[in-house]
Amino acid sequence: MTTLLFGGDYNPEQWPREVWAEDMTLMRRAGVNTVTVGVFSWASLEPREGEYDAGWLDDVVGMLHDAGIGFFLATPTASPPPWFTRAHPDAMPVRPDGTRLTHGSRDTYAISAPAYRDAARRIARFLAERYGDHPGLRGWHVHNEYGTIDHGPHAEAAFQRWLQRRFGSVEALNDAWYTAFWSQRYDAWDQVTPPRTTQYLANPAHAVDFKRFCSDEMLAAFTEQKDEILAAGSTAPVTTNFMLPTWNHLDQWAWSDRLDLVSVDHYLDTPGPDGEAHVAYGADLTRSWAGGPWLLMEQSASGIRDGARLAHKDTDRMIRNSLGYVARGSQGSLFFQWRASAGGSEAWHSALVPHAGPDSEGFAGTVELGALLGRLEEVAEPPADGRVVDADVAVLWDADGWWSLETPHLPHDGLDYATEVRATHRALWRAGVAVDFVRSGADVARYRVLFVPSLMATDAATVTWLTQYVAGGGHLVVGRFTGVADEHQRVVAGGYPGLLRDLLGVRVTELRPLADDETRRLNDGATCDQWTERVHLTGARAVATYTDGELAGLPAVTRRDDGPGVAADGATRLVQESLDRFVAGLLAEHGVQAVVPAAVGTGLEAVRRRGAHGSYLFLLHHGDRPLRVTGPGHDLVTGAATDGGITVRAGGVAVVRETAGSDGPAPHWLLEPA
Repeated sequence: MTTLLFGGDYNPEQWPREVWAEDMTLMRRAGVNTVTVGVFSWASLEPREGEYDAGWLDDVVGMLHDAGIGFFLATPTASPPPWFTRAHPDAMPVRPDGTRLTHGSRDTYAISAPAYRDAARRIARFLAERYGDHPGLRGWHVHNEYGTIDHGPHAEAAFQRWLQRRFGSVEALNDAWYTAFWSQRYDAWDQVTPPRTTQYLANPAHAVDFKRFCSDEMLAAFTEQKDEILAAGSTAPVTTNFMLPTWNHLDQWAWSDRLDLVSVDHYLDTPGPDGEAHVAYGADLTRSWAGGPWLLMEQSASGIRDGARLAHKDTDRMIRNSLGYVARGSQGSLFFQWRASAGGSEAWHSALVPHAGPDSEGFAGTVELGALLGRLEEVAEPPADGRVVDADVAVLWDADGWWSLETPHLPHDGLDYATEVRATHRALWRAGVAVDFVRSGADVARYRVLFVPSLMATDAATVTWLTQYVAGGGHLVVGRFTGVADEHQRVVAGGYPGLLRDLLGVRVTELRPLADDETRRLNDGATCDQWTERVHLTGARAVATYTDGELAGLPAVTRRDDGPGVAADGATRLVQESLDRFVAGLLAEHGVQAVVPAAVGTGLEAVRRRGAHGSYLFLLHHGDRPLRVTGPGHDLVTGAATDGGITVRAGGVAVVRETAGSDGPAPHWLLEPA
């Protein structure tokens, strides 16, 4: 049977050998069944260029195998050793201001440098030939958190080649980039450089195309290593770990198509209650990229970085977070890292074995989580169709949408892609419904509502896709400042929202961003901030209008009902509580129910995961009062039948194997105070 993986990054090279034996004992005590080795081990594996020393790694994987612990083997290419820096100084990355970085941290490499790419391929091939058929190998962890951006000469040459393939001619590039502005017209490819620090504002089309190039270039580097692993004969699945939430340098849809297993590193960005919504956001995104089961490769055991402090995460929250990922399709719960480092740059990063050692509350929590995941083993086997979560609503995720809002001098500096998407997802999470993310062009016919929270730059194919969704009976909801430009960041003339005017039935003639301390009220009781627009109706009707300010009486939210579907547009930004009410109304209109309707607003998060032999209801209690939950099934956490009711304590969890099969009707669940 497929099992849930539990463990994390293991860095034995940081410790004397006598600690390794203790590690094996503690891992068995905690129920660890999987570790990742080698992530930052390049200097230990290749102490001098072309000279490999893997004897220590042979010993480690042998000890792991004897202990019954599997491993992901990482290629260590995210952290080149000092000898590489001295031998190949041109392979160090260059910042936009021209500063060439030197050795002293991780992720210090120029992704396009031939010397770096050659060295990365060589060590990947060495590791694959040595360990590719090891019986304990669970998979390959190529690199780590791709995302180092280089603006140096190697990137320049590679960017020019990429642009030639994209545009074909300099004339086409000049047209796409609108280079007639500020005398930026190019006459030859070698005049085009990466966007570097300049006197004033950079060309937005230039900036976004460079981001697209960087994603493609890093994907090419990943693919080269994967090809070396396959050429060596290894059949283990190959992954690399995506990174959320604060920066994004990858087109995850394109990358996911090349991965055998989609994995992610996910760290909460707040110690407050919104952290639970953030778990759901990261898990729903990664499951959607994967199209099914995926793997949480890293999370934090007991720390949450909160500005200037490292806030504490207690055991209950660690367990709830871990099960939140599993509920949404993760095949396990892995952490960075197994044992807290005694020194180095991340000495204060939390770990499964804290600095205090095994005689500590932290390690007791590790043991508790390991035992719990062991009891949930049956959950890991996915259904035949691979779809582990059923959702009736979807949200568009688009890397170009993120990058477009990072361009300079937009109408409001507060425009931020992740903020917009997370606000929509948060409203859906608070409503208790399952959510998928989708790419442009995906088959979305089965979704009752499709949200496009933000997509400033839109191409014709996306417009056609959205139009077909509405024509097929779908309810499309489009956020502010969407469709105003084409894929080259060129504003579509004639009124906003540009390419979406006809579909939405509106024409916007003025953008009126608000000051930070300004809000507006709508006639349905909602409050908006940051953004307003002057909207003219050209086929749509007003759902809500402004009641104050210069636009009083004019449309703020519109809706076009022509044909079987609906296209709705928001010409403002609803504050979160108003957005929550708006989304809840849409869900009710289309009969989209919460997983457990009675749980909404109680602090009890309910997620249903489909499995090979039925469905599993995950109940994660973030509230402060115990609840009595009754319905048909069997709680895998306590072993108790749930037909007569079980109590879920505040901060606690339950995972119920439901009596109805995964293809049967959803069971009815009752909640009451315990």
